[in-house]
Amino acid sequence: MNPDLVGQIAKDAIEITLFLALPILGTGLLVGLIVSLFQAVTQIQEATLVFVPKIIAVLVSLLFLAPWMMQKMIFYTEQLFINLPHYVK
Repeated sequence: MNPDLVGQIAKDAIEITLFLALPILGTGLLVGLIVSLFQAVTQIQEATLVFVPKIIAVLVSLLFLAPWMMQKMIFYTEQLFINLPHYVK
């Protein structure tokens, strides 16, 4: 196992992690922006008003995206184990 191979495996792991985290983070960002606009328009500056909708939106998006995320993680892990004998020569 050479350093280039370790770097490639690490790169692939980081890519799949970012790919799976992007929809969840995007949902939190979008809900936070909407709540911030609502706060600016109504001049309500309650700190908990930002966190509760974000938490609910992230949990709901995790609920709906869990099968897709699991499918991507299983595929990545299967490919890693399938190619493992080729890595270790």
